Amino acid sequence: MLRLILFRHGKAETTAPSGKDIDRALAARGETDARLVGEALFKAGYVPDLALVSAARRTRETWQAAQAVFPETRVEIVDALYNAGSGLILALARDAEEPGTVMAVGHNPGVHEAAFRLAHGGEGDPAVMRGVGKGFPTAAAAVFRFEGGKPVAEAYFVPKDHGGGNEP
Repeated sequence: MLRLILFRHGKAETTAPSGKDIDRALAARGETDARLVGEALFKAGYVPDLALVSAARRTRETWQAAQAVFPETRVEIVDALYNAGSGLILALARDAEEPGTVMAVGHNPGVHEAAFRLAHGGEGDPAVMRGVGKGFPTAAAAVFRFEGGKPVAEAYFVPKDHGGGNEP
């Protein structure tokens, strides 16, 4: 893996009709924000070769909202990403058979913790490190490249910077 994109699911409904967390759907704003961040990633040249997507409904819908700009991306639904911690997220991405760009679509706190670990365990754009340090709102994405196995923070995308929601 040369590059990793960590993408948090969009804003979701508070509860699902089933009562199960895994069944929570995206809210309308979540769908819009995921699409906007997907478009921003694409415009910046960050196109995943492989998307590892949590099995939760809201993460699958987040990917669906962003997928239009990534039609060539191979997708794997990964049960283990559902509410995974940062270590597991990073291990799943690292162990993916894709040598190019891998996107992990998941949940907080794991996605934020993974981004924080990478941003503060390597080098890169100080603005990315500050942004990730402040939080990881719904539909946010952080991009890291790896040089000699060491992470380099490249970019941080939040919906409000691209015409989306204003969640902190």
